[in-house]
Amino acid sequence: MSLPDTERIRLDALLDGIVRRYRLTEIGATSWPRDAAHPATTLALVIEQARAASACGEAPDAACRLRFLHTLAHLIHDAMHPDSGDAAFQAMVLRHRTAWVGEYASLLAHAAEDRRRIRTDVAAIAHPAKLDRAPASVRRGLLAHLHAVASGALPADVRDAVQALLALPDVAADASLREALARLQHSASLERLDRLDALEQDERVRRYRALSDRQGPSPGSAQAIERGAQSRARGASVEALAAEALGALARRLDHLDAGRAEYRIVTSLRVPATIPGSAARAKSEWDAVLLRRACPGAAAAAWDVCLLVEAKSSVDAVATDFPRLLRGVRLLACAEADVEYAFGTREGEVRLRGTSLAALRTDETALRRSILYCCDAPAESAMRLLNAAARMQLLTAPASLNFAARLDQGFLAEPVELEPVWKELLSSPRWATVLNQYPMLRQVRELMVHPHDLLAVAGDAADSR
Repeated sequence: MSLPDTERIRLDALLDGIVRRYRLTEIGATSWPRDAAHPATTLALVIEQARAASACGEAPDAACRLRFLHTLAHLIHDAMHPDSGDAAFQAMVLRHRTAWVGEYASLLAHAAEDRRRIRTDVAAIAHPAKLDRAPASVRRGLLAHLHAVASGALPADVRDAVQALLALPDVAADASLREALARLQHSASLERLDRLDALEQDERVRRYRALSDRQGPSPGSAQAIERGAQSRARGASVEALAAEALGALARRLDHLDAGRAEYRIVTSLRVPATIPGSAARAKSEWDAVLLRRACPGAAAAAWDVCLLVEAKSSVDAVATDFPRLLRGVRLLACAEADVEYAFGTREGEVRLRGTSLAALRTDETALRRSILYCCDAPAESAMRLLNAAARMQLLTAPASLNFAARLDQGFLAEPVELEPVWKELLSSPRWATVLNQYPMLRQVRELMVHPHDLLAVAGDAADSR
């Protein structure tokens, strides 16, 4: 980035001094766990061994292949355990091996929209405002009943109410109402809900529902809403801690420069559409950013980017976010060097020089000088070496699902049946993120700091004056 050499050295020294409590070590020959190690840990080490061999232009040896197959089989066995296993994975396996469970899951995903559509169609026929203007009659009473049962959108109740209306002579004589009721009776939404109700009687569908219930509250439920609110509050809390720590770093730098440079932080920095380049799946908002005035002492408020900070409340969230962050950095680097760009922030509009944005890079050394992930999660006593996304991709490969389905049906399944996963891991571009997951995890962990550790290095200028 376009910091003067002296300021760059000072900032780098401060960043290098931060304790990296989330850091992972290199995997070496002594890293292999005891046989009792968790299969996910062993699998991560086997995959890294395979990656290292491939990177040297060599094929992984037979022992590596066999250990991969047996360890993946062990991981699937553990995930399929009826008590301590992975309910989400078991539900996927049930969908994979039973066509009507898959059909049920598909229908369920659209059920809320189907119910809304039925309520809308019924309101067009029997809205209370319409009924209030109609004289009292059996027809009016049945229309009111139809509107009442539509609120629950139980297909059998709606069909019964429609059938009762169609049996009335005055409805049979009203072509407009008769046609509207017939459309409702034969609507695709009502048919899908009918089918959903029928499938719910199946024993395997009931098991699928029980597994889904074990995964947490259903979307839209009061418990899910409460959990979402807690998650947002947790995210806001770590963002505030990150901003506080970065503010201390800005004050420290100002103090070290004895007024020769001016630093500030902004939060919620939103990337403008005026920056060229693809914004697809790229980070478009940065939680906190350290800026330096482009021309210290000048009245014009043009700024250079010094450090981009993202706040996350969990280690898994950081690993999941990293590809999006890389795309976000590449987007910023598409800025034209001779242009100033207006960014929106919580503190108001700020103008950033394109030259500092265009200098951003995504190689490992450059990222360490320009990116921090602030996370206040405790460092694990036993770090998970296989990230959640890689684990799920391994488990949900077709061969893995077939293997698990055989176990679920009570059949024997041999590790060699997982050979297609091994072959794809080594050759398919779609599996590159899994093959390279440990180096990426190490890189991500290298960028992670606890806000308190950043505060400890930054100090507070008020205390140091």
